[in-house]
Amino acid sequence: MLDPAFVRDHLDRLEAALAHRGSDPAPVVAPLRELDARRRQLIQQVEGLKRDQNAASAEVARAKKDGRDASHMFDENKARGQQIKQLEAQLDEIETSRAALLMTIPNVPHASVPVGASAADNVEVRRHGEPRTFDFEPKPHWDLGPALGILDFERATRMSGSRFAVLLRDGARLARALIDFMLDLHTREHGYTEVEPPFLVNADALRGTGNLPKFEQDLFKIAGEWDLYLIPTAEVPLTNLHRGEILDGRQLPLRYTAYTPCFRSEAGSYGADVRGLIRQHQFDKVELVKFTTPDQSYAELEALTANAEEVLKRLELPYRTVLLCTGDMGFASAKTYDIEVWLPSQNTYREISSCSNTEAFQARRAGIRHRPHGTGKADFVHTLNGSGLAVGRTLIAVLENYQQKDGSVIVPEALRSYMRGIEVIHPPRT
Repeated sequence: MLDPAFVRDHLDRLEAALAHRGSDPAPVVAPLRELDARRRQLIQQVEGLKRDQNAASAEVARAKKDGRDASHMFDENKARGQQIKQLEAQLDEIETSRAALLMTIPNVPHASVPVGASAADNVEVRRHGEPRTFDFEPKPHWDLGPALGILDFERATRMSGSRFAVLLRDGARLARALIDFMLDLHTREHGYTEVEPPFLVNADALRGTGNLPKFEQDLFKIAGEWDLYLIPTAEVPLTNLHRGEILDGRQLPLRYTAYTPCFRSEAGSYGADVRGLIRQHQFDKVELVKFTTPDQSYAELEALTANAEEVLKRLELPYRTVLLCTGDMGFASAKTYDIEVWLPSQNTYREISSCSNTEAFQARRAGIRHRPHGTGKADFVHTLNGSGLAVGRTLIAVLENYQQKDGSVIVPEALRSYMRGIEVIHPPRT
């Protein structure tokens, strides 16, 4: 959520930011202006009535002292008091409406974010590794996996419907190896604390990260009396670890990592990436989350992005990093880098991680503050998050980039100890 004072004092800047994001600012800015004008009017009325009330109280005291009848003054004060209560109730309604509207407004992009309408306007900032040249036609993972006997879409569809998959044998082992490799890298070398959070969270946790109320259609909610949702990403429970707390600024940044399954309805995305593991209702991910002071947050964003990139470097997978434009950013983000891995079957780079700084947007919603020097006035922290990495998409990249002409797949050197020495995944013998 944006700072209410910022919104009140900089409506023109908010209007421009929403336009840059590709949103029509009128449905947001016009009601805010009306609410603010009505609020100022009511405050003036209440303050005037309270001044009259105070003056009348003084006159009552003088009348009593002089022995005059003050009953009419009491009646006037009583009526004035009722009027004040009514106006204050209207003020409360305005604040409630304003707060609800603020929850629907996306973050303001950082000044360094390029203005653009879509992914076509994103800016590539670096590239690592050269895509492999094949002396045969590389297969897509949805053909490779089943041929290797490690990936089954048909059985998953029978038990759960479309956009689910079953990993078998060395496929399941490869996914587990990737998870362990990523967690070890981030905890042992990058300084993150590993967390195993709940996979179910309440609505308050999702409001804290910006998933509610705007994106409820993307979530899976538990039936019955439960106010619980399956997490769409570990960003939600990790960010809410310090919900409602005041942190010691001297201990920041705090860095957390977690492996979790993630659950998304993918509402509105039907027809896109319907084949394979790219866009599933259930997928695995290793997440990175940081809590920082405002002056550290953009340096920490660069470091977090580098931490995610390091996974691909160790796996020797070609990738590029792009800075998202205003029209392609997520709701809560002030600045986002996407890391895109090379997929030979598609002859292009595909997103495997988004690394974002939300500044105080999530912290304000979740009530997460810090005292910069351990004491003094508390201020909101900045929160950052990124995939470190999406496991299914990394598995896709390994299968496709390391495939061989005979249908086998070489296991990257960095994963072999996690694969119990398996160096090659072979097709089953017939």
